[in-house]
Amino acid sequence: MKLLVITSLKEYQKTVADILYESGISVFSVTATIGFKDPQQVNLLDNWFSSGGDQFNSIFVFSFTSKDKAHSVVEQVKGYNENNDTGFPIRAFVLTVDQSSQTN
Repeated sequence: MKLLVITSLKEYQKTVADILYESGISVFSVTATIGFKDPQQVNLLDNWFSSGGDQFNSIFVFSFTSKDKAHSVVEQVKGYNENNDTGFPIRAFVLTVDQSSQTN
């Protein structure tokens, strides 16, 4: 089992959902968040809770899924970003789930 995490601007929520559906993932969660981007800041750890810079309505999308489906999403996100130079790429991450209470 993998934990798939996607971050993007809220405006791309439908695009992200379409990518998930195309990869066979129909169960996922979406959480609204505010992202910060400060082009003057070199090291984000120096200003983790950003008090300056631009604010953006963003989303976290996450789903517990299979390795193959997670890989498909990552590849589709890469393709989307290569073909859409928006300055705000969709980001996808896959994390291993070591233990779960789920039995199936």
